[in-house]
Amino acid sequence: MRRSSRRLIALLLSIPVLLFALAMLYSLGMTHLEGDPRSLGDSVEWVSETLTSTGYGRDNHWDHPLMIAFVIVVQFAGVLILFMVFPIFLIPFFEERFESRLPTQLPDLDGQVLIYNYGPAVATLVELLAHDKIPFVVIEENQTRARRLHDRDLVVVTAQLETEEVALPGVDKARAIVANGPDHNNAVLTLSARQNKFEGPIVALVANPHRRNPMVRAGATAAFTPLHVLAAAIAAKASAKLNPRVSGAQPLGRKLEIVEMRIPNDSELAGKTLAEADLRNRTGVSVIGMWRDGELHAKLDPFAPLAAGTILVCAGSRDAIDKFAELVHPIIRDGPLVIIGDGELAHKAKEMLVAVGEDVTLLSAEPHAEADEVGDMLDPGVLKRVGVKDAQAIILALENDSTTLFCSAIIRDLSKEAPIIASVERSSNVGRIRRAGADFALSVAQIAGQLLAFHVLGEESVELERQLRLVKIHPGSLEGDNPVELRVGERTGCTVVAVERSDSVITDFGQDFAFEANDTAYLSGSPDGIVRFFEEFPGARHLGAPS
Repeated sequence: MRRSSRRLIALLLSIPVLLFALAMLYSLGMTHLEGDPRSLGDSVEWVSETLTSTGYGRDNHWDHPLMIAFVIVVQFAGVLILFMVFPIFLIPFFEERFESRLPTQLPDLDGQVLIYNYGPAVATLVELLAHDKIPFVVIEENQTRARRLHDRDLVVVTAQLETEEVALPGVDKARAIVANGPDHNNAVLTLSARQNKFEGPIVALVANPHRRNPMVRAGATAAFTPLHVLAAAIAAKASAKLNPRVSGAQPLGRKLEIVEMRIPNDSELAGKTLAEADLRNRTGVSVIGMWRDGELHAKLDPFAPLAAGTILVCAGSRDAIDKFAELVHPIIRDGPLVIIGDGELAHKAKEMLVAVGEDVTLLSAEPHAEADEVGDMLDPGVLKRVGVKDAQAIILALENDSTTLFCSAIIRDLSKEAPIIASVERSSNVGRIRRAGADFALSVAQIAGQLLAFHVLGEESVELERQLRLVKIHPGSLEGDNPVELRVGERTGCTVVAVERSDSVITDFGQDFAFEANDTAYLSGSPDGIVRFFEEFPGARHLGAPS
């Protein structure tokens, strides 16, 4: 029985009890205090008139002080009860009657991805599945969260794995399972799925890294701790020893990289347009995106000037990236890496950086064994003391996005050039934190989403940000064509970044260039642009993501 129904039944049962109890007290008071006895029926009538505020018949005057006090208390109680009945009993009852009920049984799981427990770590995966029209079901324990997901037209089932034995009919036909609940519940779901003959991938997100191996033994295909993966990604952004080339470089196949680099004030690119910079011919890199005012732009205007502080997202060979780095004149710093934060993310990032020999200073608000400095993390004086002005890079590993945003603005005011790498709780806040001054902002949703996409979908694409993807294609029927003559950019909004041919990487698509049968091409663009490319050129074959 629902809670609102139980409340309403309790109200209906308590009303006659209250009526008769007050009627007995009133009858006794009238007999012994007023000397004017009343029958039980008369007393019940008086109580109902008083509690409902409908007025009195013959009883409207009393002389004894105790009787007057009793009448006043009953009158106020009647008004309070009327105000309490509607919000506590009646409104919840009718709301539950008129709202749609959440399902408690799983639908047909044939070809679907089963996700247990919605949260930030799986938010990006859910968006990716919805965008690509891949069916999925969410098992959610929290009723409020389940209702919000249901209102977004997502398929959601409510269940309590800790207290209920959840049946998994047809789970053997599911495409994949993602377990994002408490570790013990993840283990229960994993074991149940394997016992029901599910042989596909099960990816478990564990809170305690020491439980990864037990989770795999329970049947998970892979288990990882999102917070530690985020710490590794942030540390790699900050350290040249962890990421020996340009900060932010990521491998894209055997011979390609992608890099995000900020244009400093003294760079020759500041103030030039992309057309004037001519980066493809000068360095071999392709500009596939641009961070400006905290927003990632996948569609670029070649005649818009590049402002200082703009972050270019470029792809190209390793040699091309090196030439690009020389052109931009990246700031080389010898100072320490400064980490600002108190939690596990800050501690793990420091552990990774110290392990590769970096000089690290950890600023915390509270004293503990890992802290090198203790103080107000938003105090400019404290930030100067820990050396943010001369830092090689600054990592913000704070507990909430509001503090991260404000801290980014303070540090950017103190140091115009030091790279700021910020962890973000909600991916929707990435743009605002970048606008506040952070060069790079990474969220758990973004990092975990990429890992989950790899395990669940075979990493069909690399999602650099929500607005930008890079995929690997085979030319197919485009063999013999030139990408410039095909007007790929004009027709789809995508860019052919490079072509791998044998042991070489081609980025110059001159008049003599043509796709060959064994070529592998790399295509970048927005998710919608990628879809348009395959609609415009159905002969091209999707090979997956760069690896």
